[in-house]
Parts: sequence; structure tokens; C-alpha cells
Amino acid sequence: MTDTVRRATVRDLDQLVPLFDGYRQFYEKPSDLIVARQFLADRMSRGQSVVLIAEGPNGLAIGFAQLFPSFSSVLSAPIYVLSDLFVAPVARRRGVGTLLLKAAAETGRVAGAVRLELSTAITNVSAQRLYEALGWKRDEEFYQYGLSL
Repeated sequence: MTDTVRRATVRDLDQLVPLFDGYRQFYEKPSDLIVARQFLADRMSRGQSVVLIAEGPNGLAIGFAQLFPSFSSVLSAPIYVLSDLFVAPVARRRGVGTLLLKAAAETGRVAGAVRLELSTAITNVSAQRLYEALGWKRDEEFYQYGLSL
């Protein structure tokens, strides 16, 4: 058997929560399983995101990706924002990230999206190499800005 990726449901929360918490910790947020569960449960139950879950041969969750539907005004078309991608440390370097990224692209295509977008930490060089190896292009034309509210 091999690793697989499928669309997650709220029934997968127990397996997703530790992964999502690990993702948040990677970006220097304190561990908070309650916040992780509530955020995922809200997004999934309200249909506000698509969560893909990667499972090992034993059926245990080893990674996830979360996509948020959006739109491009310039392209006048739907897009997806790949907001979160995380692979458990024990499952890294065996292609799980690639499986999740390919599944995210297929999810977008099936939904009629014309593009996927993502942001990553400047220091996350290993992820950048993976994105580029799979055909993602770093934006050299626009800067991304944020405003904390």
C-alpha cells in the first residue's frame, strides 16, 4: 500500500487537529488544540474551505492541505488560495507534499478555478524548491502586503 490523499470531512477532525496545530507551531504560534479544532470545524462545516488529508498505508493522517476559494478580478475567474500545507515530520521526504500539491491542483481544476496561489515563509527554502519543481512560479511582478486588524 502507498500514501493517499482524499478530501477530508468533519469526521476527520480528530486526525487533522494535531496536524493543523503542528502547522501553526511551524509558523511560531503556540500550541492550542482547541483553537485548531474550532477553526477547522468552522471552515469545513460552513463550506468555507476544502481540506485534503494525506494518509499513510495504515490509514493514519500524515499531512493536509487547506484551500480557500476566491476570485481574481483581473482574470474574472475563480481561483483557490492554498493557505496551508503541512506534512508530519515522520512522513517527510517520501513525496507526501507532492501528493498534496497535485491533489490541490486537481481540486482546483475540477472546481473550475484558473489558478492556485500560495504564500510561504522566505526561510522555507525546502518548500520553495518543491513548489518550483512542480511548476509553481514565484511572483516577480507584485509585492504582497498585509494589514493587521
